[in-house]
Amino acid sequence: MLRKSSLICVFALVISAGPAFAADFSVGALKIHDPWSRATPKGAPVGGGYLTITNTGTTPDRLIGGSTAVSKGFEIHEMTMDKDVMKMRMMPNGLEIKPGETVTFKPSGYHLMFTGLKSQLTKGEHVDATLKFEKAGEVKVQFDVAGIGAMSADGSKPAGEGGGHDMPGMKMNH
Repeated sequence: MLRKSSLICVFALVISAGPAFAADFSVGALKIHDPWSRATPKGAPVGGGYLTITNTGTTPDRLIGGSTAVSKGFEIHEMTMDKDVMKMRMMPNGLEIKPGETVTFKPSGYHLMFTGLKSQLTKGEHVDATLKFEKAGEVKVQFDVAGIGAMSADGSKPAGEGGGHDMPGMKMNH
């Protein structure tokens, strides 16, 4: 039979055995939620990063860049549709987050691009990165890596979609 003190220790271990990595980060008035990425095929030159940023302050701020050890470059991109053509463009001046605004980075929308990958992004692993904001400064975050083609952090894909940027019948311009 376990003693009361042993039961308390076991209970404390069970409660603290939740996820080892937090999904929310903060810097200044900015709240960063659920950073995630997709696994990449071996030899892929780029990977994508997705997250949600909420500005709880009274002044705008701007995501202007970042870095990660898994890639040579770190870029902010936007994807838009123009008739039947999907266009992706780098945002060299970053992205403004207005007071009270929440901006979601997701596949086929705003996203981070990890260019010049040094290694494959593998499902279940984590990518350490630093986000750089114009006013709030830098914050270290951790991207959870979901499966190839995932459309959300939990790895799900909307019904009838394969995920990724491969859209049948769509022309892609950069």
